[in-house]
Amino acid sequence: MDLHVNSEHDPDNSPHLRRRGTFARACLFGLVALGLIALGAAGATLALRRTEGTRTPAASTATAPAPAPAEPAGEAEVVLTPEALARAGIKTAPVTAISAGAAVTVPGSVMANAYREVKVTPIAPGIVTKVHVELGAVVRRGAPLVTLFSAELADSQTKYMSMSALFEADHQKLERTRKLVEIGAASRQDLEEITAVHEAHATEVEAARQRLQLLGLSAEQVRALTSSSQVISTIVVTAPIAGIVTARSANLGQVVAMGQELLSVTDLSEVWVVGDLYEQDFKTVTVGSQAAITTPAYPGLTLHGRVSYIDPRVDAQARTAKARVEVPNADGRLRLGMYVTVSFTTPGVSAVVVPRSAVQAIGDRQVVFVSAGNGDGRFIQRQVRLGSPIGDNYSVLSGLKPGESVVTEGSFFLRAEVLRNAPGG
Repeated sequence: MDLHVNSEHDPDNSPHLRRRGTFARACLFGLVALGLIALGAAGATLALRRTEGTRTPAASTATAPAPAPAEPAGEAEVVLTPEALARAGIKTAPVTAISAGAAVTVPGSVMANAYREVKVTPIAPGIVTKVHVELGAVVRRGAPLVTLFSAELADSQTKYMSMSALFEADHQKLERTRKLVEIGAASRQDLEEITAVHEAHATEVEAARQRLQLLGLSAEQVRALTSSSQVISTIVVTAPIAGIVTARSANLGQVVAMGQELLSVTDLSEVWVVGDLYEQDFKTVTVGSQAAITTPAYPGLTLHGRVSYIDPRVDAQARTAKARVEVPNADGRLRLGMYVTVSFTTPGVSAVVVPRSAVQAIGDRQVVFVSAGNGDGRFIQRQVRLGSPIGDNYSVLSGLKPGESVVTEGSFFLRAEVLRNAPGG
């Protein structure tokens, strides 16, 4: 007998059982997916709530490309749990307002104040018989510097005495003529002629007297000249100001002409520091700007001065102009020719500043994270407009006000969370 097995009645091949197996496998996969989702939700440490902008879901099609992550628009609030706040190492700092001024730093050199530097010259030619000071000597005003033998001085004294003798003789002649006119023994014309000659001699005597005083004789010495034995042939050139002998060209036995430079005496209680300003700095540094001077010779020492002059001419090659700073130097620390560093500063207006570490870039925008509570883990992302750097800070043109607290350490972590939770992120 042939046995036939009907597959339609095979329990293992029953369509009903196959459908039950498929449904069981689908339920198993669903439970696994729900478990993974629940695990991710339990491990989340922060929530991001959009305060501006909305999310527009894209149409779900089989062939549509995945959208690129979008930059979060407007403000966003980041909320951290206490555990996440501790892990992120968040630190904040207050937004402050400072007086910001522009600063320009250039190299410079020390020069003598030209208005306090005097070239010592004789007012008559002669031969140097003695030099009283050495180069670098400190002298007081009126101190003897150089002694000259001057034949011109002797000739001027002799001429003065001759003029004085003629004047005295004319004076006596004038007195006699006046008496003769009174008795009718002389005419008025004779008296007028003698009076004219007498006035001319008086003028010559006065000119000779002034000449001797210019050559260095005192008024008492001039009045005492009554004989050739009293003629002085030496000229003592004295210091016109108190200062330091910064140059010397006079030597013993040297023949010098009138007006020839013998020495230079400089008052170094105030010196000039001259630096080169580039064209882009002209709008920042002006006459009256304050300057700070430092030099490697005195580490830690800063001297202060004021810009007194800026050359109106620009060097054709270097494209710079000379700026002159007057610096007090009573202790003589600054020496002529020293190289220094000059920092020009100009007073500025009040500026709101924020630490550089607080600023993060998202796309082409600059943002900071402002503390929204009292340490409760809430922070607001805020877009700011920044100005120029000021030291370790940025000036803030808009977006913040003094007194607000911004995140300085951990701001990168907050930025990452904002991007991760952005629409399409």
